Amino acid sequence: MNSRRGLLLRLSALSGAAGLSGCSSLLARQAESPTGDLDPNPRADELPRRQHAWNARLRSDAAGNDLLPRHFRLFMLDLDRSPSDSAAETVELAMRTLEDAYEFISSGLLHMLGWGTSYFDTYGSLDSSPIRSPRVLSRTDNPDLQSFDAMLVLASDVPSHLAAAESAMFDTRPTLADAEIQGRLGDVFSVADRRGGFIGEGLPAAHADAEGVPADIPEESYMFSGFFAGRAGTQASEDRVTIDDGPYAGGTTIHLSRINEAFDNWWELAQSDRVKRLFSAEFSPEDIDRGTLPFADMVREHASTEGEVGHFEKVARARKDGEPIVLRRDFNTIDGGQAGIHFLSLQERPRDFEEVRDAMNGWWLREEHEELRDRQNNGLLEFIEVASRSNFYVPPRDKRAFPAP
Repeated sequence: MNSRRGLLLRLSALSGAAGLSGCSSLLARQAESPTGDLDPNPRADELPRRQHAWNARLRSDAAGNDLLPRHFRLFMLDLDRSPSDSAAETVELAMRTLEDAYEFISSGLLHMLGWGTSYFDTYGSLDSSPIRSPRVLSRTDNPDLQSFDAMLVLASDVPSHLAAAESAMFDTRPTLADAEIQGRLGDVFSVADRRGGFIGEGLPAAHADAEGVPADIPEESYMFSGFFAGRAGTQASEDRVTIDDGPYAGGTTIHLSRINEAFDNWWELAQSDRVKRLFSAEFSPEDIDRGTLPFADMVREHASTEGEVGHFEKVARARKDGEPIVLRRDFNTIDGGQAGIHFLSLQERPRDFEEVRDAMNGWWLREEHEELRDRQNNGLLEFIEVASRSNFYVPPRDKRAFPAP
């Protein structure tokens, strides 16, 4: 059964047989209307239908690069209630509360609600969903492969907006920026894990007391590496990462990695060597501003002549029709006292991210030079380690409460 109604009715029967209270009613009703008896979202006309359509709401720099909000919070969620009409209504009204309280821009509050592998595995079919269980993608890492029911992503330039939204969604805060609390996610989910971080000039230096970062990191650093991330030409468009057709059309997928960084030795390298490791041997420090960098596809030549390759030149090979295939919304973190990145990547399918990671591994280059190894002289790999991986599907805004095809 490939239609939305057909599969929902099948899931309804299966869920009812399993004794999941109210699930059959919800799924059958969602076949007709994703939000049941609720009136349409009153802000639908002013908000993008794609939850992940942030770019038009972001600030930009003088070079035309999109600048992510400076502060992030992620909430890994486990369902406390099985799918039902009332649970779906609570989730939708909670998300509408965020929209009522803050404008959907960087200075207000940007957000996405994604649904994870555990949700699809329990209440539907993970095999027919747009995501799959995370995988080990490198023989040099041993990540925790995690599965959650859902994830809430919050981002803002204003840290207090994140704190207030968290309290409104998961605690007893009575109002949110003068908006009525219509629903709380905490009435449906429990928070399995909470993660946070930041991105932008001054913020890495302000958190340089974390393990893995020297105390004298430059004040102007945008990331713990000292370089700007997310420049134009290295990012997929929102159209590119959107699912084009089928029951999940209009949504996207998220791959989330926690990457630990050990950059003490990184900062002992000369600036020219850091440029080679992050970009390629064809660039000098003077070349690295925030403009678009040309991609010469000379990674094999650099491997054989230099005995080292850059991170940028490896991952730039994972393109389709000359265009990047993932859209990064990653940010620095010091969760647990360890410097790192919460690598949040948007792509049409998880295999797109996996292609990029395969290019980043660079194992196919080791035969070019004896000094190039799995980690050594191989871009950033000797400075980072993947600690965890998880996958999520982000539905369109009007199908964000208990999505199903």
